[in-house]
Amino acid sequence: MKIKTRFAPSPTGALHIGGVRTALFAYLVARKAGGVFSLRIEDTDRARFVEGATEDIIKTLKWLGLTFDGEPIYQSERLDLYKEHAKKLIDSGKAYEKDGAVWFKIDLDGKTSIVDLVRNRKIEFENSTQKDFVILKSDGYPTYHLAHVVDDHLVETNPVIRGAEWISSVPKHIQLFKAFGWQVPQYAHLPIILGTDRSKLSKRHGAKPASEFRSDGFLPEAILNFMALLGWTPPSGKEILSLSEMVQEFDLFDVNNTNAIFDITKLEWMNGEYIRKTENSNLKVKIRNYLMDISDNTLVKEGHPSEEEIEKVVPLIKDRIKTLSDIVPLTDFLWEKPEYDKEIFKKLKVKNCSETLLKIAEKLEKMEKPWNTEIFEKTFRELADSIGAKAGGVFQLIRVAISGQTVTPPLFESIEIIGEGEVLKRTKEAIEFLQAV
Repeated sequence: MKIKTRFAPSPTGALHIGGVRTALFAYLVARKAGGVFSLRIEDTDRARFVEGATEDIIKTLKWLGLTFDGEPIYQSERLDLYKEHAKKLIDSGKAYEKDGAVWFKIDLDGKTSIVDLVRNRKIEFENSTQKDFVILKSDGYPTYHLAHVVDDHLVETNPVIRGAEWISSVPKHIQLFKAFGWQVPQYAHLPIILGTDRSKLSKRHGAKPASEFRSDGFLPEAILNFMALLGWTPPSGKEILSLSEMVQEFDLFDVNNTNAIFDITKLEWMNGEYIRKTENSNLKVKIRNYLMDISDNTLVKEGHPSEEEIEKVVPLIKDRIKTLSDIVPLTDFLWEKPEYDKEIFKKLKVKNCSETLLKIAEKLEKMEKPWNTEIFEKTFRELADSIGAKAGGVFQLIRVAISGQTVTPPLFESIEIIGEGEVLKRTKEAIEFLQAV
């Protein structure tokens, strides 16, 4: 039998990061077997439908590289199909109408059991614990139970991969398959993802829609790698894996039964690792695309930084950033005039910043051009000695004068990018600012 998996989100909001793992595991199973991975939009809950959610799901899956086969299936376009199948159950005496809805009649005898593909564990229920349930609502829309069974049968989904929260619905779905006289597919129920405090995963744990991680500057390959390890340990023991390596190694049997923990700190670390292993030429393009597509930074609208400018910056910031968004506060000063804060100057270990900057400006004007890093450092170490200050304090004062901040890429390399004339100009502007306050 050809392996066919699907990802079937409900468009009740943007695709949540937790849903990415379900999509990823279904993708890996299909691609490893040379099978089919499809997308089904379960949009039958009209009360919770959110405009734009479907577009977000499709856009995010494509950004992540989880390409699905064929066109998406929209359940809202298949209402006649569900009504037809509900009628078949009524005609066979296995369902009945009540208050305008169609209810499935549970068989209370015996047990319902499956062997779940996650660790080949046996899941079993006493049918006597079950109750009749609605399969077609009075508004003509199916419930998840009916729609899922009908669609998974017609498109021959096998295995059905979904979250462990659906385990309690197994008896309903197995009895529905059997009531239609259809073969029951294999099921794989993935462990629940929890926050670091082992409570339900939420925004306070750093979890949010996947599109927000994109806006925050996370790389798709890092997100996939991180999500894959939530409940799965690769046989190779590797922690950093490409998507193709995951395809080769993944097996549902190796997925853990225990709940997985979402640790945003580890995701940030892993994203930083991916940034550092990216070739500078590729990283330059990723940063530029990120700034153009995602960031609302006004500099981008003015054409800064250009690819050439980013190329100069990449070697300076590559080891300092965890996300692509980190580049914005770290390098904005390179392209635009900084804003000064008197409190920052007060914290510097230089007694009189204004007078010291006057001396610094004098040295900069006399320094032979082009400025040389050795001469630059020697000049201002000597200046520090002459005024009884520490060299580190003087260099930090120069940093704040040209950037307005205490943390930047390496000082002299930043100066080279800004340009000698602009550095002198900013130094004088910093003097004017301090004299005014």
